[in-house]
Amino acid sequence: MAANPAPKPEESAAAPAAAQAAAPAAAGGGFKAFLPLIVTVLLMPVLAFVMTQWVLLPKLQKGVGITAAAREETPAKGGAAGGKESTEAKRETYPLNKLLVNVAGTMGGRYLLVSLSIVSADPDFKGKMESHDAQLKDMAGGILQTKTLADLEKPGARNSIRSELLSGFNNILGGAEVQEIYFTEFAIQ
Repeated sequence: MAANPAPKPEESAAAPAAAQAAAPAAAGGGFKAFLPLIVTVLLMPVLAFVMTQWVLLPKLQKGVGITAAAREETPAKGGAAGGKESTEAKRETYPLNKLLVNVAGTMGGRYLLVSLSIVSADPDFKGKMESHDAQLKDMAGGILQTKTLADLEKPGARNSIRSELLSGFNNILGGAEVQEIYFTEFAIQ
């Protein structure tokens, strides 16, 4: 059996020096290793807020046409709700009730019953609608009776009928009098 050779004095002096050098590096390496992560987690939300407030929002507002003066005036005028109420108060509504037509292609076996509410900003709108009542009902009936059952069951059927009626009403009234049309009844029997 051979005995372990005795360490040389040079090797024994080098081993403790290497251990001492590794110990401070390991102790300081824990915080230093996480420092970029900590800075990123703390700095990114602040950077995102600053970019949104002073870069993105001003560019979006400039593109839409909102100026700083307009933003400051809005609360002084009562906000968006105050402006909306004043616009709503000026609108006139005229009902066109119980339009009954045959559905095309059913040989008189199916009927379409429609009631409308027609909206305009013209203060004399009701007078114009009453004077053209027969023409408007005839035109609406003509548009509605051309619709087949398949046309009426399509997903966008009401919107396409609404746009046709809007165009027809405005042609009869002479100009862009009608702004909105609402279906208060829409029944297929």
